[in-house]
Amino acid sequence: MSHDIITDLVTLRDYWRYAISRFNAAELSYGHGTHNAVDDAAFLVLDSLDLPIDTLDPFLDAKLLAPERRLLAERIETRVTTRKPSAYLTGRSYIQGLRFFVDERVIVPRSHIGEILFNEYGGEFGSTFLPDPFAVESVVDICTGSGCLAILATRFFPLASVDAVDLSADALEVAEKNRQAYGLEDQLTLHQGDLFTPLAGRKFDLIITNPPYVDHEAMDAFPAEYRAEPAMAHDGGEDGLDLVRTLLTEAPQHLNPGGGMLCEIGRGRDILEAEFPDLDFLWVETTEEEDAVFWISAEALGVKAKKGK
Repeated sequence: MSHDIITDLVTLRDYWRYAISRFNAAELSYGHGTHNAVDDAAFLVLDSLDLPIDTLDPFLDAKLLAPERRLLAERIETRVTTRKPSAYLTGRSYIQGLRFFVDERVIVPRSHIGEILFNEYGGEFGSTFLPDPFAVESVVDICTGSGCLAILATRFFPLASVDAVDLSADALEVAEKNRQAYGLEDQLTLHQGDLFTPLAGRKFDLIITNPPYVDHEAMDAFPAEYRAEPAMAHDGGEDGLDLVRTLLTEAPQHLNPGGGMLCEIGRGRDILEAEFPDLDFLWVETTEEEDAVFWISAEALGVKAKKGK
């Protein structure tokens, strides 16, 4: 790191501009909460200084202290030379404004499910397909990773007990830090195991899951930023749908009548519909995708209400 950088660059605007230029020259890849050099540079600079990540204008011409300038110069250099996602460098990621601790034990949170929950439950009239949030008493997040979706579930389903499962013990250590940060020790329970295995036949009103769903061809083409993440958190098998198939097969044994499963699958809609022609998938549109997430009701999966209910 050149001493001239710290001497010559003084304001937040200087470091933001410098980062954009370095990122463009290095041809970095994005997709971990940002989609281009401008936004990624803004995130890295703002989050490193513990400023609101969506508010540049009031701070652009603020003069930075020497330790702040040194920190930014070091992180910009590290982003370029290691190509690690910026969230790993700051140790934080955000979903709909909520902050989560992250490191290289988990993928950087970016699930479409967070957007769907906010859209469906943030309006005046409630969701058109998800259950009444105050009627949901039990939720499970399968493949929880950092625990972000499970934590969001505690916000939207305040009366529910929430369980979260991941095969990776390392990922669950990160999820535990986030659980403690939000004070959810009494509402959220973490389990290590493969999909539904540690749940011992329990049933839930809602299953949410963002499982590994990247196919092997796509993984082979990953840029360095994606290779920095745990491979097991991406690997969905040859066509990306191995775990999704298992979830669809096992979910009926873990759903209460009236419930359902919200599942992110990436780009496998055609394959899934061809293999499960009798299932009534509801594909949920998001800002970036039209068919990356499906909702399927317990009834569509063959769960029948108990007699007399």
